[in-house]
Amino acid sequence: MNCKTLVVDDASFVRMMIRQVLVRLGHTEILEGKNGFEAIELYKANRPALTILDITMPELDGLSALKEIMAFDPTAKMIMCSAVAQSNVVHTALALGALDFIAKPFRPDELGKVITKYLCPNDE
Repeated sequence: MNCKTLVVDDASFVRMMIRQVLVRLGHTEILEGKNGFEAIELYKANRPALTILDITMPELDGLSALKEIMAFDPTAKMIMCSAVAQSNVVHTALALGALDFIAKPFRPDELGKVITKYLCPNDE
């Protein structure tokens, strides 16, 4: 099962690490963005099965992008992945529609479990 996935993080090495986890899981349709504006644009143009989104990014933060994407598509599957893991931030992300929250630094196996939980669970 290979589903389109969007990875948005301002740090290229984090995008690369997430990409490696996705590829190990057999997913190769991976789109990448580096800020919230790109997240929104790429999401609207491609409608990925899953989006993994950082919170702290230049130009437009991940919570703002999450809010706009969820307004555009309330069924969007969004996972937040951020070093900012204070309970109020996690709560806000989940209240805005994120399905899960992964704290950085993450272990690849932990991220893999979360991705597997949400990415194409019904072989879409």
